[in-house]
Amino acid sequence: MDVGVHITNFDFPGGPASIRSVLAEAARAAEAAGVANLSVMDHYLQMDVPELGGPLAPMLEGYTTLGYLAGKTETVDLQLLVTGVTYRHPALLAKIVTTLDVLSGGRAVLGIGAAWYEREHHAYGVPFPALSERFERLEETLQILHQMWGPDDGPFEGVHYQLAETINSPQPLHRPRIMIGGGGERKTLRLVALYADACNLFVNQSSDPAAIQHKLDVLREHCHDAGTDFERIRKTLLWTGDPTPSKAFVQELRPYAAMGFSQVHVMPPGDPVEFIETLGREVVAPLAAVE
Repeated sequence: MDVGVHITNFDFPGGPASIRSVLAEAARAAEAAGVANLSVMDHYLQMDVPELGGPLAPMLEGYTTLGYLAGKTETVDLQLLVTGVTYRHPALLAKIVTTLDVLSGGRAVLGIGAAWYEREHHAYGVPFPALSERFERLEETLQILHQMWGPDDGPFEGVHYQLAETINSPQPLHRPRIMIGGGGERKTLRLVALYADACNLFVNQSSDPAAIQHKLDVLREHCHDAGTDFERIRKTLLWTGDPTPSKAFVQELRPYAAMGFSQVHVMPPGDPVEFIETLGREVVAPLAAVE
């Protein structure tokens, strides 16, 4: 199992002027530590939770941040975990991720989901449709992404999106892997089977491995119905519990590695540089050996 670092907090000592240097050092530390993936959140406002400081705390625009990280790295994959489908028009999203892929040398991953943070939509005047419509838009967005990252540059006619042309030049160096976040059994995992290359599920110390295995069983059924090779879908985790890099953490992940999960994303609680350096010493190599 390999390791991704998911940076969620930009409230660093030194204020906004320190953000660029901390992120640059975190990027350097991640590659030195053998981290496989760097990600940040895709939000307009910081999440409304006390430990992250709430909506008035610093929050960077996600793809601009990934562009900066692309210029500071050479090997790690780069993604948002995850893009809300409501935040950008699908064709623009395809263009943005393509640009990231070209300028990073083929390291872009697209994480996407149905969006949930209603407050930030209202704050910025961005429409926030009902959940059922957001899933409809998510499916159409996935269809548009596949079309724009393929040979067909003709029109797209959907219920929610109509494109006269789907020209995307240049094309990505490598078609970005599509990761869908969430474990909804009826809609989300069905979309994974139909359109995605990876799923992402939440786990922590209190999670029941049997419940996570059930999610994989549901995904397997959707893959069977869709004619998709279940083994082709990369299974990834977002660790939401105590992120302390340690031997105990490696042991907690063993049941998930045995299920076929091949990547875990962990969130630094404070200084990302020190956290990533410890991760490199304590977790990356031992976790890579777990089967």
